[in-house]
Amino acid sequence: MANNITKFKKYIEMLDEVYQVSSLTSKLDSDSTLARAGANANEIVIPKISMDGLADYSRNSGYVTGDVDLTMETVQFNYDRGRKFNIDAMDNEETVGMAFGKLSSEFIRTKVVPELDAFRFSTYAGISGISKVATPAALSTGADVIAALRVATNKMDEDEVPYEDRHLFITPTLKGLIDDLDTTKSKEVLSRFASVNLVPQTRFYTAIELKDGTSENELVGGYAKASGAHDINFMVIRPDALTQYPKHSVNKIFSPDQNQDADAWIFCYRGYGLADAYENKVAGIYLHDKNS
Repeated sequence: MANNITKFKKYIEMLDEVYQVSSLTSKLDSDSTLARAGANANEIVIPKISMDGLADYSRNSGYVTGDVDLTMETVQFNYDRGRKFNIDAMDNEETVGMAFGKLSSEFIRTKVVPELDAFRFSTYAGISGISKVATPAALSTGADVIAALRVATNKMDEDEVPYEDRHLFITPTLKGLIDDLDTTKSKEVLSRFASVNLVPQTRFYTAIELKDGTSENELVGGYAKASGAHDINFMVIRPDALTQYPKHSVNKIFSPDQNQDADAWIFCYRGYGLADAYENKVAGIYLHDKNS
């Protein structure tokens, strides 16, 4: 059993790599050095700074003294999800340990990562004060998409959002419409972004419902588009506008010897973290959504 446990721990060490490769929002993770642990396990403390603007200089009295307010805000994680699986000892032994490896990697790739991306996008889309299209609408042509992106960049420019490090998240369908144009104008608009990321529509909603895994009609868990939510066409996001701190870990493995209920390995996964935005940087998020 000791050899198998060692093997399983090696799989665990690879799970963060799976997350980084598969997640569309991992590039938006905040700098962990800017946050510190809070008093409780489910919270962190984030620095916020505000200061006075310029004042008239006087040749008699000199400078007007201004105030700088540096505060540490305590925020709680708003995402906490988990799941437990049983892997029959014989199934794992007969596959030379691959049953666990396949389960863990597929679970992360097909269940954990899509839900985490969907949760983050929907959370950012629902934040008060972000920039967004005046009237949600479908975009049916490449020219429509280019025009909408131009409105987005103009809005962020006028709001003095720094030009660099703006990341575009867009559905593959709309990106395809742009590619079909293959014009100087389309290439110029896309060049305004630090990266262009294709987001499947199934991860791109203004609101989602997280299934609890215990109710009769929610046993399979996962997520779904919430009632009344809109499909998202695209979002433009600067990472420094966000407070995105992931804390995801596989924290428990029990061998069949430890399992009192069955001759099976137990694999427990829990993921929790924070997805939010700084109040004074909401202009760094732009949303364009459909009207349905």
